[in-house]
Amino acid sequence: MKVSQLFHAVALSACVLGIAAGAAHAEDKVVASVNGHSITEADLSLAEAEIGNELGNLPEGTRRRVLVEFMIENQLYAEAAEEQKLGAGPDFEKRMAFWRQRALRDAYFEKTVKASIGEDAARAIYEDKVKQLKPEEEVQARHILVSSEDEAKKMVTRVEAGEDFAQLAKENSGDAGSKTQGGMLGYFGKGQMVPQFEEAAFALKKGEVSKPVQSQFGWHVIKVEDRRQKPPPSFDEVKDRLIGSMVQSKAQNIAGELRGKAKIDYIDPEIKKMAEEDAKKQAEAQATMKKQMEDAAAAAAAAGATGEKPATEEKK
Repeated sequence: MKVSQLFHAVALSACVLGIAAGAAHAEDKVVASVNGHSITEADLSLAEAEIGNELGNLPEGTRRRVLVEFMIENQLYAEAAEEQKLGAGPDFEKRMAFWRQRALRDAYFEKTVKASIGEDAARAIYEDKVKQLKPEEEVQARHILVSSEDEAKKMVTRVEAGEDFAQLAKENSGDAGSKTQGGMLGYFGKGQMVPQFEEAAFALKKGEVSKPVQSQFGWHVIKVEDRRQKPPPSFDEVKDRLIGSMVQSKAQNIAGELRGKAKIDYIDPEIKKMAEEDAKKQAEAQATMKKQMEDAAAAAAAAGATGEKPATEEKK
């Protein structure tokens, strides 16, 4: 979608939903004005919260421009609606009540849920998870892919005679994805390559070259350039996903608490039936989990009394 089309799409959707432009504040930086009405940085923040997910990975400058245009058209639609005296009546009041409820919900969510999940808490969980990771070995390898065993043997002979492996890969490999990089496949762990290739690669030491290896793709000659323990993802790489997961979990817990205190009646018969079925399944799942925990605790207690290990530990 072109930027101009996006301006109109998001502005029209906001108009239909009855979104009003945010009021300007004296301390806010004014970024544009429409018929004397100021659009400020605070307005852009509100627009970002409303349509930010629709903007994808637009560059920052383009993103701000879209937000400004969104607010301009939002104001123009609002002024046009005022001229037609659409800001009154039962339908408008219902819409305003809905958006007030949404605004209250968002304010509570921001203060009670999101504000309680800080970067320090996310980093603590990240560090705890990293400690629990099992070491996983990776190899960095190049390969030359040819169509026959004889061709592969010739490649091995030439490497053993001192020719450069990467150059041979560029000139002879049938793997279009790696030949221009001298056959470089980068680092990979177990389970990422076909079994025959993986077995041969992980059997090599750093700097060693394999004998011809056959796979479904043809014949390979493999050179291992490096071996290492796979590094965990950095905190910055996973921070946003981790915080998002924590916020979602916190929101679910709070929603559960609020529901537990509330009196909720489903009037629609079909919706009521679905809600009752969901509640029954949830209760059954909780009962099953509780029984499993009780059985595990009983087994551990019995094993402690006899000096034996629980069956679950013997299988490890």
